[in-house]
Amino acid sequence: MVDIKVVSQRSKKEIGSFSTSLSTTVGELKKQISSKTKLGTERIRLAVPSKTSKLPNAFEALGKDSDLVSKHVGSDSTLYFKDLGPQISWSLVFICEYAGPLFVYPIFYFLSNLIYGTESPKSFAQKVALVCYSLHYIKRIYETIFVHRFSHGTMPIFNLFKNCSYYWGCTAMVSYFVNHPLYTEAPIERVYLGLGLWIIGEVFNYICHVQLRNLRPEGSTERKIPRGLLFEFVSCPNYTVEILSWIGFSILTQTLTSWIFTLMGAAQMWVWAVGKHKRYRREFADKYPKSRKILIPFLL
Repeated sequence: MVDIKVVSQRSKKEIGSFSTSLSTTVGELKKQISSKTKLGTERIRLAVPSKTSKLPNAFEALGKDSDLVSKHVGSDSTLYFKDLGPQISWSLVFICEYAGPLFVYPIFYFLSNLIYGTESPKSFAQKVALVCYSLHYIKRIYETIFVHRFSHGTMPIFNLFKNCSYYWGCTAMVSYFVNHPLYTEAPIERVYLGLGLWIIGEVFNYICHVQLRNLRPEGSTERKIPRGLLFEFVSCPNYTVEILSWIGFSILTQTLTSWIFTLMGAAQMWVWAVGKHKRYRREFADKYPKSRKILIPFLL
């Protein structure tokens, strides 16, 4: 038996000492801490000092709940505790953040006279944009309910407000200018080019999500190396083709705010992709394909 000292990551005060064996898992230790702190296990994060970060007081969260505690604890037998605060399910957050755009975007399309004080016939590009924007988020909600398998059941409740503010606010920003009475439609060739890229991006994004779902049996947190199609070239092709989809939308609408939204999304997806790429390489080491890029085939 080994006594593990658990210390608050913020205050550095000792939470308590807990008896573990070589077979004790992270999840089992969380249950012991939960019994003492009266916090749900979903609020408990355990970490160790980072060995790779150059930042002072940087920590690395322990892996899956099924991991052995002995795999992470150093010679001082100390782990660091952080209360993640009130939690909410991932799926509920996703449904809320994706449902908002389905209501916000059409407001500017159908209530033009109320918002702009005038009304004009909608162009072909504006009609296509409404359909594309709506179908994207309908697809997202469908995937959240029927496709995605989340490795974590919950996230901090603050994320609900943060994520909804981003998606709902950006939707208002995009829709306001796309549906403005003074909107100028792009040449029809450009509209069809953008629509084609949007369709390709959405279809392959769905395929990638199904491939990721099939990697993880239901009820499992097991991680495997993604294989097949675009995964042979990049670690996160689901992000690659989603960016392509939004580039297509920006081309067909030709508004500055659409491009701003696309660039903001691409920047965030790049950050996520880099993190996942590093995690794949760290977790699977020599088994992970060395030629596989992060987001852009053969380049990045």
